[in-house]
Amino acid sequence: MAEDPQSPAGLPPVELARWVQGQLTAGMEWSESRRARFRRSASLVKLLSLAFSVASTVILGLQDLNFWASLAFSLGAVGVAVNAVEPFFNWRARWVLMEESEVRLRRIRDELDYLLVRTAPDLIRVEDVDPFFQRAQEVWADISRRWLDQRHADQRDT
Repeated sequence: MAEDPQSPAGLPPVELARWVQGQLTAGMEWSESRRARFRRSASLVKLLSLAFSVASTVILGLQDLNFWASLAFSLGAVGVAVNAVEPFFNWRARWVLMEESEVRLRRIRDELDYLLVRTAPDLIRVEDVDPFFQRAQEVWADISRRWLDQRHADQRDT
C-alpha cells in the first residue's frame, strides 16, 4: 500500500512541521473555546449565587410582608441549589485546566515557529519536528489524566 502524501508519515519535514503547527493551533483554539465557556459558567454561577443571597437577605429585612418573606426564603433556597451545582460541574477547575493547556501548547508552537524561522527548509529533519509533536501529545495526555482524576475525585465525594 502506498503512503498517503497527505498523512504526516508521507510529508517532507518542513510540511510535517507545518502540520504539527496546525495541530497545535487547533488544540489551542479548542482549549481557548472551552476555557471561555467554563469561565463564563463559573462566573455566572457565582453571580447568581451572590444575587440570590443578597436578594434574600434584603427581602428578609421586609418581614412585615408575608409575600416578601416567602420570596426571600425561596431565593435563599435557589441560591443554595446554585451553590451546589458549581462543585458538581467544577467549572472553575476546568477553566484553569484549559488555560494551562493553552499556555503549554502555545509555548510548544512558539518553539516550533522559531525552529522554522531560524532553520533553512532543506535542513529541517523529521527528527527535529518529532519532539514538538510528542510534547503536544504529552500535554493532551496530562490534561486528560488530570481531568479524569478530578472527575473520579468528584464521584468519590458524592
